[in-house]
Amino acid sequence: MVNDPYEASNRRTHEFNKSLDNAVIGPVSRAFSGGSEKKRDGQGGGVSGAVANVGANLSLPGKIVNHLLQGRPGPAIRNGFRFAVNSTIGLGGVLDPAGADFGLSEADTDFGETLAVWGVGEGAYLELPVLGPSTQRDAAGKVVDLVLDPLNHVLNDRQAFAAFGLRAAGKMADRARFGDTIDGVLQGSADSYAQTRLIWLMHRRHELGEEGDAFDPYATDDDAAIDPYDDPYAP
Repeated sequence: MVNDPYEASNRRTHEFNKSLDNAVIGPVSRAFSGGSEKKRDGQGGGVSGAVANVGANLSLPGKIVNHLLQGRPGPAIRNGFRFAVNSTIGLGGVLDPAGADFGLSEADTDFGETLAVWGVGEGAYLELPVLGPSTQRDAAGKVVDLVLDPLNHVLNDRQAFAAFGLRAAGKMADRARFGDTIDGVLQGSADSYAQTRLIWLMHRRHELGEEGDAFDPYATDDDAAIDPYDDPYAP
């Protein structure tokens, strides 16, 4: 099911995000990628790929903390070794020898998942300015992640700002990498808000193993069915 009591305000935020993406984020991300060819594994090449790698590497300490808080030492150790290898022989994360040579793939997580492991409910769906789709649980998790990140406690202000910039640039590289899909949803859907909500919730619930709470967009029950391609303004 969809818990969206704030749909009216969410839709206003979505229109703002959509306009921002069309005018700024999309063009900047495409310029940043420089038309770099994608590697066979789907990762961007060239400068944008290297920056994305550095941004991903800088996010690992926070993920290590979250895995430990979830009682999952295995992924925490794997991310720890990955961070150590890529920060040294990987030249600060520019290269990925941990994955390419040692088979140490990243174990993704965040404090939103930590809250889910602790039994905190998903809460209402939210669309956040600039950050995009979320839930009340994940929105709270984003705030806590900033506090938990060990790098924020060891870097000075200038270094922390640089690290933040690299992560943001990495997100730009991701936006360019998935540009066709994102453009198709935002610009090609009759109701891009409903389509975005549908895709994001299904993906997030799958990530967290909460498919049992997922909704069926093809359900025959009129109350449960959601057609993201339906025009809500059609007579």
